[in-house]
Amino acid sequence: MTVQAQYAAKRVTPAEAIRNVHNGDTIVVPTAVAEPPALLTALSEHRRDFRDVKVSQILAVRKFGYLDPTTAENVRHVAYFFSGATRPGFKEGVGDFYPSYFSEMPQLIDRGLMPAEVVFTQVSPMDEHGYFSLGLAPDYTMAAIRKARAVIVEVNPNVPFAFGNCHIHISQVTALVENDEPVLEVGLPTIGPVQEAIGKYVADMIEDGSTLQIGYGGIPDAVVMQLTHKHDLGIHTEMVGDGILTLLEAGAVTNRRKNFMPGKMVATFALGSKKLYKFLDRNPMVEMHPVDFTNDPYIAGQNDNLMCINATLEIDFLGQCGSESLGPLPYSGTGGQSDFVRSANRSKGGKAFIVLPSTAKDGTISRIVPTLTPGTHVSTSKNDINYVVTEYGVAQLRGKTAKQRTKELISIAHPDFRGQLTEAAKKMHLL
Repeated sequence: MTVQAQYAAKRVTPAEAIRNVHNGDTIVVPTAVAEPPALLTALSEHRRDFRDVKVSQILAVRKFGYLDPTTAENVRHVAYFFSGATRPGFKEGVGDFYPSYFSEMPQLIDRGLMPAEVVFTQVSPMDEHGYFSLGLAPDYTMAAIRKARAVIVEVNPNVPFAFGNCHIHISQVTALVENDEPVLEVGLPTIGPVQEAIGKYVADMIEDGSTLQIGYGGIPDAVVMQLTHKHDLGIHTEMVGDGILTLLEAGAVTNRRKNFMPGKMVATFALGSKKLYKFLDRNPMVEMHPVDFTNDPYIAGQNDNLMCINATLEIDFLGQCGSESLGPLPYSGTGGQSDFVRSANRSKGGKAFIVLPSTAKDGTISRIVPTLTPGTHVSTSKNDINYVVTEYGVAQLRGKTAKQRTKELISIAHPDFRGQLTEAAKKMHLL
């Protein structure tokens, strides 16, 4: 049977496709905009037909109907990483989450420690050889495809056909649906004076020829905006967004001086504009790979001068970062922060930056604290932390004692809180 005949035989409606889901299954969905809207809408419409079905995903970007606390016994969300769409479910007591390093998720799926009976994913149109590209997010989804009983794809002409280890063959597909709605676009975060100040401190420490990993958020993007005058930067990251596209257009990113995969930009998911998605389509400069390649500290750390920029919510005197929860309440997830902090530490000439405004809640709370708020999930450990940057400067912690770290961190706290932080440090015998 030709690949075209296989395609025709497997083409169904979304309502027919979801019949491949069995009670008790976990459906794995890729990161963010790679989620398939037609399939998840059909699942939502028919959710009462199922029992104990779980949907697992990083950063859901739409609030589909299945995110309904009244039908949680039918279909519920078990997050790899929370978003605005999925946080309420945990607060309502019907959601759950998997603690995990992003880089290790494929291994956990391969070993059966994270279930993956079904995959729902968006893909590009099939090429003449029968291959689709998961050009928006191969992430952990490629591992789930290897493990799943049923692989259901949503073919969309707006999904880029990217290069790299992100392709599946029609013979691996159980059923397919077609949908031509635009891929969801996500704009750049708002950048204010605090973010700009932090961005300048970081940008001044990044040299020409460095390779960048850039997390999501206003401060990482503020750094990007101040790198347009640099030369021969490279990209090895988890997320490729419009900020990186800006650097390419400015001529700052060429990937020529990368010692690992020279000439190639490497990422595991895309999040941005239609312009970005078009840029990824059949672009030989870009390779999209599973996250156990992009985020593995041993692999990413082979890039010399790897500069990793990630944000946190709170940091204590020892340098423990609470980047994913507000006290015990989950806010996001571990993601790739720890992966890339360790990658930069391995890299020859590498630097790992943790960035945060000095205060929260309109200046009423210090984000630099003696100890983390009780119940806070530690995302990056005290043993991995290196550079911490606020709008008041840079604290370098790696290789420093507890007392030295405390002094460094208080020096970049908001002036209004330095006195009480100093008093707390004295009571803890850290000053």
